[in-house]
Amino acid sequence: MCIRHAAFAAAAGSALLAAAALPADALADPNPWGAASNDFASYEGPVSASDLLAKVNDCQQISNGGYRTDEEAPANIPVCAKNGAVFWQADMDIDCDGQPTGRCNAATDPWFQDATTFQQSDGAQLNAETLPFIVVPGESGIWDYGSSRIMGGTVAAVIYGGRVQYAVVGDTGPTGIIGEASYATAEALGISPDPMSGGVESGVTYILFENSLVSPIESHEGAVALGEALARDFLQNN
Repeated sequence: MCIRHAAFAAAAGSALLAAAALPADALADPNPWGAASNDFASYEGPVSASDLLAKVNDCQQISNGGYRTDEEAPANIPVCAKNGAVFWQADMDIDCDGQPTGRCNAATDPWFQDATTFQQSDGAQLNAETLPFIVVPGESGIWDYGSSRIMGGTVAAVIYGGRVQYAVVGDTGPTGIIGEASYATAEALGISPDPMSGGVESGVTYILFENSLVSPIESHEGAVALGEALARDFLQNN
């Protein structure tokens, strides 16, 4: 389970994780979710970031209150539901947990843990450096991801800066904090993936497709294929 949000707050007091610099053309913020307005081609498939963002422009809240992005932030981020998906807009902190690699290990990441909540089909821990995955908050009175038919291997569309990156649910984090994804997810979206200084403070949208499952969980090609199909269905449903 990922604990870097809470560990960082305890170790650094009121200091916030340093965010990567936003590109100048990603600073416009016309919609209430705060996502970037520029509309590049979808990063991994034909479904555009702008179409997905337009679909989640309103929120039917299912969480009991809101989440924080870190220990010092207000608890004002709701989990919403629509058309067979749950979604939220938050920051992105970097999860480097799982298999030790050249970029994700105890030397590069002071919060490193050698285990993830969910494992590969061969029993090995997930590889945060190579596998795009996201972190969901642990079960609490705010929201229980299992009650929304979210599980390890559920496919997600992660949107930032006009790009869409498909990922799987691969780890869980603190019960009151939201907004974290693997090194590979951040890198693919053009976000600094450094576990100590990377990430962004806002503007990341996470859409999780209920009752979906990528098997094996480590198949990113499977996540892309299933994610594209589910994203198209999500846009077509009222």
